[in-house]
Amino acid sequence: MSDQKSDSPSNRTGLVITGLLAGILLTLWFGGVFSVDLFPDEVVRRVELGSDVNPGYVSVPDAEVPTQYLDVMSMNEVFKAVSARVTPAVVYIQVESGLDQSILSPLRRNPQRRYSQSLGSGVIISDQGYIVTNNHVIDGADRIQVMLGDKREFEARVIGSDPTTDLAVIKINPKRAIPVIALGKAGDIAVGEWVLAVGNPFRLTSTVTAGIVSALGRQVNVIDQQLGIESFIQTDAAINPGNSGGAVVNLRGELVGIATAIATETGSYEGYGFAVPVALMERVVRDLILYGEVRRGYLGVEIGSMTAGKAEDLGLDSVRGVYLSKVFPRLAGYQGGLRVGDVLLSIGGTQMSEPNELQSAIALFSPGDEISMEVWRRSEILRFDVTLKGSDDPAYTAWLAELSAERDPPLFIVPPIPDDMIAEFEDWGVGVANLDERLRRRFNIQHGVLIAFIERQGVFDRAGVERGLLITSINEKPVFDVNTIRELFTNNDEILIKAINPNGDIVFFEVSK
Repeated sequence: MSDQKSDSPSNRTGLVITGLLAGILLTLWFGGVFSVDLFPDEVVRRVELGSDVNPGYVSVPDAEVPTQYLDVMSMNEVFKAVSARVTPAVVYIQVESGLDQSILSPLRRNPQRRYSQSLGSGVIISDQGYIVTNNHVIDGADRIQVMLGDKREFEARVIGSDPTTDLAVIKINPKRAIPVIALGKAGDIAVGEWVLAVGNPFRLTSTVTAGIVSALGRQVNVIDQQLGIESFIQTDAAINPGNSGGAVVNLRGELVGIATAIATETGSYEGYGFAVPVALMERVVRDLILYGEVRRGYLGVEIGSMTAGKAEDLGLDSVRGVYLSKVFPRLAGYQGGLRVGDVLLSIGGTQMSEPNELQSAIALFSPGDEISMEVWRRSEILRFDVTLKGSDDPAYTAWLAELSAERDPPLFIVPPIPDDMIAEFEDWGVGVANLDERLRRRFNIQHGVLIAFIERQGVFDRAGVERGLLITSINEKPVFDVNTIRELFTNNDEILIKAINPNGDIVFFEVSK
């Protein structure tokens, strides 16, 4: 009886239905498409992080839980659509720079000019033919040729450039319509968001790569300018030589950044690419088109990073803000009420946490703009309205001249170094990194560390130590790596540094805390 019952048509139908339902559920599960109603509430709302469950759970509000995940084929269509929309607006730039041979050989009767070529990318931002690119792409150009995605070619002229942000605007004169990229909104970009990089690496025109936003507000010290502004978008979308000046776009096809630099030891992509944010780009480009230069407002302060020690000494409940180490009299900050020792917490309602964030925030304003600021002073928050002034103000002219005279230009441009490879010593105001094989060969040394950055007004800065030097010994003890220098810094308040400069000369510095 039992055998006959189990083989009955109704039971076989039940098994088939059950199997189909199980198959559907498995397909939905592994295919990444399912409704949250299929799972109990606690599965959706509670996510355990880390190995220790005692602290509790991270709660995800119901409204933020997607009801359906995007499948792979849909994502594929998004990438295709965005690529098709963006690539026509990204151009191939070829630059010819000439060198007058009479300079090299003044005795030649018929001096000639020897031309060198360099390549880059640009992004069309106006139907009038304006193209944004990097300053280093067109710097020193005698001739600029631009090729569009449809193979049309144009001669371009420079409208203006801004070495401080490494941006430039060039212009072509098209006779018929040209594609123009859409601009993203400032602040919309977020860490973890998908982006595409579009450019012309290694002469490979209209190349598209994909990645995510790895970090925001990065400073990597690639702009060799005293008042250089760096607050880069970092991405792992592949960016290589030739991508400079190209587009970084979101999945709506909107421009969010201009590809500018890579961090590499080989000269090619190693997972670290950097782009100027669209908000800063738009501010610079508008001035370049209107005036041929950037009319920038200045605050007139010297700034430094906040540390846990400083925050505790000043009574702050957390490490935040930017420390004002100098506030110059007769300049905007001082006239607006800022003073030495203040911690600048916010500008126009935007919270500040790093010096480069303050620099990039100020760079968005023009001379004459009034900015609301919050500062921490003697255990209370004060609010000031500060009106920026331009470099044509007599007080700023003197200040900028003083800044230029304070320090010689850097000995050489230190290659970009990822943050996780730099050891920072706050008490000494310096960051160092281990040498790679290339630097060892270049300077013919076996041991030492590279000075990756110097904090302004820190003890190293006051001693005249330059960024880019190679420290080989401290107090006559050899420095082999970062761990060696950490021990020597910890055990001494006064040190004698022996270093090598890029010319191969040995130099000495006495530094004391």
